[in-house]
Amino acid sequence: MNMQLLENILTSYGPSGHEGRVAEVIREALEGHVDEMYTDVMGSLIAVKKGDGTGKKIMASAHMDHIGLAVVDADKNGFLRVCNVGGIRAAKMVSGHVIFENGVCGVVGADEKVKGELQVSDLYIDIGAETKEEALTMVALGDMCVMKPRVTRLGENRLASPAMDDRIACFVQAAAMLELPDNLKNDVYAVFSVQEEVGLRGATTAAYHVNPDLGIAVDVTGVGDVPKVATKVPVELGRGAAIKIMDRSLICTPSVVNMMEKLAEESGIAHQREVLPYGGTDAGAIQRTRGGVASGAISIPCRYIHSEAETVDLRDVQACIDLLKACVTA
Repeated sequence: MNMQLLENILTSYGPSGHEGRVAEVIREALEGHVDEMYTDVMGSLIAVKKGDGTGKKIMASAHMDHIGLAVVDADKNGFLRVCNVGGIRAAKMVSGHVIFENGVCGVVGADEKVKGELQVSDLYIDIGAETKEEALTMVALGDMCVMKPRVTRLGENRLASPAMDDRIACFVQAAAMLELPDNLKNDVYAVFSVQEEVGLRGATTAAYHVNPDLGIAVDVTGVGDVPKVATKVPVELGRGAAIKIMDRSLICTPSVVNMMEKLAEESGIAHQREVLPYGGTDAGAIQRTRGGVASGAISIPCRYIHSEAETVDLRDVQACIDLLKACVTA
């Protein structure tokens, strides 16, 4: 497993709408290993490996964007007020470290709350400024910050980092493309999509453009293997690739689910079924494009999603790489 590539993808700045640095890392890794590579109007990177014309057109999609915060104001003492870019839970941001595209760093604080759940509007960012004027020379209104990168090994097989959602899937997709044989039957379009966290936007336009016969999203999924989890999810770290049955964005095409399970069993790839009662993936957008596309999803089990400590098991990551390769070469 190319850990340097994985770390480079994880640590690149890239909130929704500003994924260019992530795309450059992936483009550099895939250069010379695919037949065609281009960026669409939305900013999604599309890498293509052509088949011999006897198979299907398959689109795989993993999103590059990371949740973040955007500056909406600064107070007289230089503290930044913010709004969310994607699904932010305010309590998970407090005391966290963040970084802007220009390298300015900050720490997140929150107004004292007498009662009720903390909201993003209660958050502020301390970037070391002492006045509003100073703060707005360091960052501009609308600038976005993300959780500051920090990759931590946990035990022998597990890795924690911000932006696992969905950079770990970008790595899975890139690794699979690098390992595909030259004598393919299917045309494989690997889409590294933008703006998934704010409404599956990049995958929507990419799927319309590619017009695939089969769509496969690669994304993280929640797990039920931590103490006192509020919503029980039948997925655990270390048990292999999760084959999605459904989430809030789609009910996966049964024939695609059956194909994935059959290929996993035949190839000896560790796998588990996933039923997610919340969230969604690019597969939801692909399935609804044009006249409809048979679609499914391969999910990487992940703890603490949308936090600074999103945690995956590298054995599951490898299983997802192997399953994606099996699906696009079948």
